Amino acid sequence: MPQKKPTLERINPGPDNSVFVHKTSERRSSPPFWHFHPELELIYVDKGEGRRHIGNHLSYFHNSQLLLIGANLPHSGFSDKFTRTGSETYIQFREDFLGESFFQTPEMHSIAELFERAKKGVLFQPEVKTKVGPKIINLANDVGFNRILGLLDILHDLSLSKEYTLLNVDGFAFETTIQDSDRIEQVYKHINHNFDRAIPLEEISDLASMTVPAFCRYFKRSTGRTFTRFVNEFRIIQARRMLSETNKSIGDISIACGFNNFSHFNKLFKEHAGKSASEYRKELNRFLQ
Repeated sequence: MPQKKPTLERINPGPDNSVFVHKTSERRSSPPFWHFHPELELIYVDKGEGRRHIGNHLSYFHNSQLLLIGANLPHSGFSDKFTRTGSETYIQFREDFLGESFFQTPEMHSIAELFERAKKGVLFQPEVKTKVGPKIINLANDVGFNRILGLLDILHDLSLSKEYTLLNVDGFAFETTIQDSDRIEQVYKHINHNFDRAIPLEEISDLASMTVPAFCRYFKRSTGRTFTRFVNEFRIIQARRMLSETNKSIGDISIACGFNNFSHFNKLFKEHAGKSASEYRKELNRFLQ
């Protein structure tokens, strides 16, 4: 299996800035790619959905997410789709952008610990997103001194929060896990192209050049989910997309997403979205009207 090394991305905040901030409400014009950079990256996706690929971690999100990624931690793009009012804002900065010893002062101790956690990729919970998300969006309008103050305020809030999850808990080492990253990317692509049918464990294990038990252990360790649960979550995300973008019946969407049991589809959809597929479509229609 060929190894795919992450690409070094050069980030240029401009001659008059030490912090790069960008906000977009448009889907990326180029496909996401596997990359890293020496800057930390804070990402807030508001009303969008897609996948997270950070180090050895791969999972999906819907509605919104708030992430902090440490320096040189390989990752891929995040937003696959926005609603009409959705957006993605990301902030990139070096750990020493205020000097080598600034975050080593006693007053900055909690933020220094936040940077340490970021080496594994930090996913913040909804309560934090509600409080900090608007500040991140507003930072795109700030310049100069106000941008620095705004970023420090955001980092302070995040550093005090206990509502977070570490994603890449097993770590990522260039020397030992590049092949693992390439393998899980192949698995993802296979799911993406074949989610409309049953994917036997033997088939996906052969693709990964592993035995079925070894693959199951590897996949659970890498994603925190069993393969079956992961595929079903992916199918539900596709079903949500079809409900919003097509006029197909819910039954047809269920079949198109690989579910041969409609009641099972309804049960999983409600667990994932918090409401039934019919309720989800009704809310979408009310929103569009």
